[in-house]
Amino acid sequence: MKHTVHAGHTVVPQCSTLPLYSMSDSNTTDFTNPSTFILMGIPGLEAAHVWISIPFCAMYAIAILGNFTVLFIVKMEPSLHQRMYYFLCMLAVTDLVLSTSILPRMLSIFWFNSREIYFSACLTQLYFLHCFSVMESGIFVAMAFDRYLAICHPLRHSTILTHPMVAKIGLTVVLRSAIFILPYPFLLRQWPYCRTNIIPQPYCMHIAVANLACADIRVSSYYDLFVQFCVIGLDVIFIFISYTLLLRAIFCLPREDTWLKTFGTCGSHLCATLAFYTPGLLFSLTYWFHQNVPLHFHVHITNMYLLMTPMLNPIIYGVRTKQIRSRLLRLFTHKGT
Repeated sequence: MKHTVHAGHTVVPQCSTLPLYSMSDSNTTDFTNPSTFILMGIPGLEAAHVWISIPFCAMYAIAILGNFTVLFIVKMEPSLHQRMYYFLCMLAVTDLVLSTSILPRMLSIFWFNSREIYFSACLTQLYFLHCFSVMESGIFVAMAFDRYLAICHPLRHSTILTHPMVAKIGLTVVLRSAIFILPYPFLLRQWPYCRTNIIPQPYCMHIAVANLACADIRVSSYYDLFVQFCVIGLDVIFIFISYTLLLRAIFCLPREDTWLKTFGTCGSHLCATLAFYTPGLLFSLTYWFHQNVPLHFHVHITNMYLLMTPMLNPIIYGVRTKQIRSRLLRLFTHKGT
């Protein structure tokens, strides 16, 4: 019987020489729920992990500071207690949870070579990762709907998007994400794992863990496609329709300066939406056509998809939203004086 020793001193039986279950009556080894997985970080770039951690650490610090600043400013400024800024606060909380579910674990791999992760902890991480990614997509849909009403139907905006309605939309986004992602950990728990326990990424993701199973995982693959196309895909369609109607309404306005002013009110949301979905599209393309893509490049695209948005959102909204920018400048000016 041969064994392969991997990083973290975990012994992994080779599938070619060891069957899934030992046929001995006295000792039956069950790999259905392995105790630990090994996170490899960025494969092929292990020697540069310390240097790679520097930009990731900076991204995490900016994401934490920026999103907490947005929450603080909206809370402290009564004039910002409006529908758009409530959605912005939901987005900030989502970004904080999403980045915190990934970055600390990544940095522990880069700095301390702490690669082992318990199976239950891996399932918990991937649940939060996918759940809050879907939640962020839903919030972008709600923000697009808010901008559509504000520009195309300004007189009905306040009557349709009341504060109770905003709360119901937020609750719907949360419940939708939690329910659609809930099958992920349950599906992964039922598969037997005999090939290896090494995940070639710095964090756990649904399809990365499912690929380690030595069983027919078509159910997991099909459900993952369903979530991508029928949940995220529908969100993209709704956002596209909202902005198509919105742009048509803008170009029907009589004066060009009114175009610019009106378009500026939704420019920050459009930038944040593109920053979220563009890396997601690249991630999907590199996953389905990964045969010709280096593994470390695939991991970098995934990092962009999951980590860039929590950092960019507070910067985009802080720079492009006049109310937040002016309130932040007043805060620092007041402290300086």
